[in-house]
Order: sequence, then structure tokens, then C-alpha cells
Amino acid sequence: MEPTTHPISYWHFENGRWTYQQGEIIVETPVDLSVNGERWVTLMCTPTHLEALAVGFLFNEGIVESADEVAIVRVCENGCNIDVWLNKSVQKPSHWRRTSGCTGGITSQETPPLKIAQESGPLITLEAHQILHGLSLLYQAQDLYQSARGVHGSALGDGERLLIQVEDIGRHNTLDKIAGEMLLRGIHPERRILFTTGRISSEMLQKAARLGAQVLASRTSPTALSIRLAEQYGITLIGYARRSQFNIYTHPERIIGWQAEGLVTASTPFAHSE
Repeated sequence: MEPTTHPISYWHFENGRWTYQQGEIIVETPVDLSVNGERWVTLMCTPTHLEALAVGFLFNEGIVESADEVAIVRVCENGCNIDVWLNKSVQKPSHWRRTSGCTGGITSQETPPLKIAQESGPLITLEAHQILHGLSLLYQAQDLYQSARGVHGSALGDGERLLIQVEDIGRHNTLDKIAGEMLLRGIHPERRILFTTGRISSEMLQKAARLGAQVLASRTSPTALSIRLAEQYGITLIGYARRSQFNIYTHPERIIGWQAEGLVTASTPFAHSE
């Protein structure tokens, strides 16, 4: 398997002084995905959790619905190809659409996704501190980011702990990896809170809906389209979650105490603090 970081040397400028330093830089790798013996697409990724990346990508594209449909997942020795064999015949998409992903994410789907998980039973509720605690746990678990920077992290939590945590140069890839880990490991909690360091685009929101997330929280911003989709899918969308603060853009009823006394209405619904 290819290493995830690469040693480098570089010149650093700070406070009027130059220093020559050594460090690590994140690896970006092209990995081919083959399905039932046919090459489908090349994924630009960080070479970790590759089996999960492949299965999760197929799940989020609506190609598979469960792990029972996957017969074999095999990564070649040099890590340049993931070979997936399914227990059914599938048609390769005729075209792939470039997304807003950091590494040029791709999808065969238009908005909305083919099938999304629906919340059943009583409304899932959380305390505000559980959102902040979950993101804090994600930051602490980002080993690649600590050593080399340059990667996104995402995690699936249940409000108490992180169940799955992954990193990748592509924020879309992190949610595909989570989807694959959920299927391959049989992780299906009742409460599904997704935490991520990346921007919430419409594609990220669709993947979260596909995973059945009730809450999606990011340290940065959503887009206008992702807010509309979150409202439609019933997802509590949270942005700019940092230290002791965050913004709720849709379905605040899941966060206990959101209707606090002395609520101040900003001039814009998307106002935030940097």
C-alpha cells in the first residue's frame, strides 16, 4: 500500500527570517475503480480505507444498497486499482459529472439522489455541547492532518462518541469512506451525526442524506443549494462550528434549547463569525 505522506524539504519565511525545514506532505493518488471486471472511473484520493472508498462510492451513487450485494472487494498490491465484484449485473453510467470537490470529485447523479434514508420513530434531539464535543473529537483524531496538513476529516457519531473517522484530500471521499465502513462493518446507529471539516456543497448534503444523517455539522460554510436540500430532506444543517459556537441553518428543532430567551435576529440568515 502506498504511504499517505511524503518527506519534503522547504524554505520557511516568518518574522523577516528564512529557515530551511523538513516535514511531511500529504500524498495524492489516482486509484482506478473496476466493477465486475470493467474499469469505471479514476478516483483521486488519499490511499487509506480504499475498500470502504470503493463500496461507499457505489452506495452513494445508488449502484448498491447493502453489503449483501458486494461479493468481493480487492485492492491490488500497489494500491492503484480497486476491484469490486457484485452479486448482480450493473450498467456503467454513461457520463460522470464533475463536482465542486477539492480534488475534482465526480458523480453520475443529478439532484436529488436516487434514494435517501428516511428518519423513523421519535425525533432525534441533541444538546448543543454534543455538537461541539463531536467536532473536538474529530480534530483530535486527525492523525494525517497533524503530521502533514492538507487533508479533510469526517466522522460518524451517535452523539456520545465517534463510530467511524476518516481522512482524505477530497471532502467528498471522506463521506464515501464513511458509507463504505458503515456497510462493510455493519454500523447503523439510530442517531447519525456527521461531522466534517469541509464545506457543505450540495453533493456533500446528498451523500449525508443517503447515509441517513439527521445532523450534518461542519467547521465551515454550507452553500445556498445545500441549505435548500437540507430543508427538503429534514436534515439539521450546522456550519461554522468552532470552539463554543455554531450556526443552525435548517431544522433547529433537533438541538435542545435553540429557542433561547434574548434571541437576537441578525440582518441576514447566513451571518456568521469568523
